[in-house]
Amino acid sequence: MSKTYRLGVLGVSHGHVNTLIDAFKALPSVEWVACADTVPSVPKKPSWRPAQILRSQERAGIPKVYQDYREMLEKESFDIMLFCPENAQHGEVAEAIAAKGIHMITEKPMSASLPDALRMVRAVRANNVELVVNWPTTWNRAIRKMKELIDAGAIGELWEVKWRNGASMGPLSYAQGANAWSDVEKGGEWWHHVSAGGGALLDYCCYGACLARWFVGAPAVSVTAIRANIASQYGDADDNAIIAVRFPRSLAILEGTWTTWNAGVPTGPIAYGTRGTIVADRGVVQVFTTQSYGRTEPDMVSEGDPLPEGRATLAEEFIHHLETGEPLHPTLQLQHNIEAMAILDAGIRSAASGKMELVDTPTWCIE
Repeated sequence: MSKTYRLGVLGVSHGHVNTLIDAFKALPSVEWVACADTVPSVPKKPSWRPAQILRSQERAGIPKVYQDYREMLEKESFDIMLFCPENAQHGEVAEAIAAKGIHMITEKPMSASLPDALRMVRAVRANNVELVVNWPTTWNRAIRKMKELIDAGAIGELWEVKWRNGASMGPLSYAQGANAWSDVEKGGEWWHHVSAGGGALLDYCCYGACLARWFVGAPAVSVTAIRANIASQYGDADDNAIIAVRFPRSLAILEGTWTTWNAGVPTGPIAYGTRGTIVADRGVVQVFTTQSYGRTEPDMVSEGDPLPEGRATLAEEFIHHLETGEPLHPTLQLQHNIEAMAILDAGIRSAASGKMELVDTPTWCIE
């Protein structure tokens, strides 16, 4: 690295902000400047966001905290901003960051809706800055190996991708014992409110939208979806969702769940081809190419290749991109993410209308 990059944090409502902070903290040429949160959309003072700000300060050594993020952007100078507010606030925040000429990184999903995501695209293009949407799956060696094998024709022609997240009882379910969240407390957080961009569809089906688009290598055409609130009536957001996607020559089934105690079986992703199947499970890829009507031993097992040296984390990848001009990993690029967001948006519309909804419309294409 040839320069020192001035970093800030804006919005801490998505816990993945910690992963982004830790990735950049590991780099030697980073100077932390300041952090700020956004105003919660749910009218209840959250119990964990002040702790998130404190964690950001202590973990990265961020010297300043602002109560108003717009004041922070006005008074401080940044090269890169990590922003993880509520999903529905991404457009507003991205516009404010871009207007100051700052590169920015956020966590999946890109936003809560396609119109909001397009708002982000317009802002970064108008101000000539970079926007990266990070996916934890991007850094999974086994998933990268899946893509390599699919492209090499290891299972013939790809005809279906299936994604289902593993065991999850929701984003606020990880605290145990005396620290466990009550239903009343969960209902006071943005995750369980549609207006804030909460729900399992955006939280987990987004991974499937990203990976299916990448594996298939072509834009989606149409979507049929359902959303349900099965066990989380303390909020109005869905805790389960299923999206069926039609690509030109293939299909995808994307499932998101906040009510699965134990997955029981490998959740994938799974790629079905005309000559075999690839299953990713706990960081291992299993390839089945022997025709069988019952379970057989895999014909190949792989953990995937090591990630490229100097590009093994989001922080390394982004700095490498800035300094060399080489393209980002495909799943981090803007066009890919707007197409993944279009799948999710069509899913939201389909769940509301009860009908199939088109993805491939001229209103959102940015190429």
